[in-house]
Amino acid sequence: MATLVTSTRFTDEYQLYEELGKGAFSVVRRCVKKSTGQEYAAKIINTKKLSARVRLHESIAEEGFHYLVFDLVTGGELFEDIVAREYYSEADASHCINQILESISHIHQHDIVHRDLKPENLLLASKMKGAAVKLADFGLAIEVQGDQQAWFGFAGTPGYLSPEVLRKDPYGKPVDIWACGVILYILLVGYPPFWDEDQHKLYQQIKAGAYDFPSPEWDTVTPEAKNLINQMLTINPAKRITADQALKHPWVCQRSTVASMMHRQETVECLRKFNARRKLKGAILTTMLVSRNFSVGRQHTSPAATTSTAAMAQE
Repeated sequence: MATLVTSTRFTDEYQLYEELGKGAFSVVRRCVKKSTGQEYAAKIINTKKLSARVRLHESIAEEGFHYLVFDLVTGGELFEDIVAREYYSEADASHCINQILESISHIHQHDIVHRDLKPENLLLASKMKGAAVKLADFGLAIEVQGDQQAWFGFAGTPGYLSPEVLRKDPYGKPVDIWACGVILYILLVGYPPFWDEDQHKLYQQIKAGAYDFPSPEWDTVTPEAKNLINQMLTINPAKRITADQALKHPWVCQRSTVASMMHRQETVECLRKFNARRKLKGAILTTMLVSRNFSVGRQHTSPAATTSTAAMAQE
C-alpha cells in the first residue's frame, strides 16, 4: 500500500512507497512516476533537520545538476582564530563551548549524532570579531531514535573517540558530549587530555578515562570548568552530562561571574603548537594516501584502461 502524503508538486507527479535507506538529513524511498508507471528512487532531504546555524537558502534543479545553496562560512577554523587573538581567557573558552553546545543540542533534538566533533569541524561564520561558531562536516552523522543506543559502526577521529565506541558497545548522542569534553580541555590549556603516539596506548587511556589536571597550567583554571570537563568525560555514557544540561552549567550560563577573565598566554602558545602538529599530521596522511593511490593505480592500470580513461577525459 502506498504511503499517504500531503499533496505537493513532487507528489502530484510521483507516488512515494517504502524506505530504501536513511542518512542523517535525508531518506531514500522508492517512488513511481504516475504518468508512466516507471519506478525510481527519491532522495528526500529534510531541511528542518539542518542546523539553524547553517541554513539551506535555496534548492534549484536543472538537467544533470541539483544545486543546494547554504550559508557561506568564511572565518576559517576556530582554533586558528584563537591563536591570532591578542587576548584569550577562560571566559572566551566558555563562550566558544556555549555555541558548540547549542549546535549539539540542536542536532540532538532532531535525533542527529555528529560522530566526528573535532577542531577541524569548528568554523567561524566570518572573519569579523565575535563571529558565530558553526559546526561543519556531517559526513559521518547518523540518525537515531531518541535516546537509542546501538552499534552504528566505528567512526570518528582517534583522540576524540568515546570509550563506548572503542569498546564497540552500543552508543548514541553521548559520544558527541565526550568529544566536546576533549575540545573543552584543549580550549583551556592548548593540549588534549589523552595523547600517545602509539594508538593502542591512546585508546587504552581513553577507555580508562585516564586524564588529569596537571600543574602549573591547570592551577589557574576555575573549579567550575574542571567540573564540567569531568561531567563530559564520564566513562559511563548513561551518567554523562547532556548538551542541554551542560548549557545550564554555571561555567557556561554564568560565565561573566564564574569563568576567569585572565589572559591565558601559555594556552595560546600551546594551542599554536597543537595546531601545527595536527596540520602536519593531516598533510602527511594526505601525502601517504595520494602516494598509495598513485602506486595502486600504476599497478592495476592496463594500456586499454589508460586509453579508455583518456577518452573519457576528453569527452
